[in-house]
Amino acid sequence: MENASKALIIAGAILLAILIISLGIMILNQAQDTINGSGMSKAEIQAFNSQFTKYEGSKRGSEVRNLIQEVIASNALDENVDANRTVQLMLGGTTIIDGTASATGTNNIHNTQSYDVTFEYGNGGVVSVIHVD
Repeated sequence: MENASKALIIAGAILLAILIISLGIMILNQAQDTINGSGMSKAEIQAFNSQFTKYEGSKRGSEVRNLIQEVIASNALDENVDANRTVQLMLGGTTIIDGTASATGTNNIHNTQSYDVTFEYGNGGVVSVIHVD
């Protein structure tokens, strides 16, 4: 009987150790995004990037104008400004949106012309610079 009670105590200690190790791994996984620097989960990064990446590739001027409006709206959100997640937009090598500033030089975008849209990813895989050529 004494051996059975010792076995139950050892089994309980093992289960408790497994629980503590599992809890540590879970906390580490949740903190991994913060350690990487973005402060966002993978799903949040994907959602943030998807509002811009739908414009990737060769796009018409009207779609580029929509992209500019998306960037302005995203940069205006306090949560993005506070987390330094503002997006810079460059048109032909010239910065037309930088941080929270409004767009300048958008008159050079013609609705019927075709533009190539590419992205640079910054801290933690978040879109940081959009190039329109």
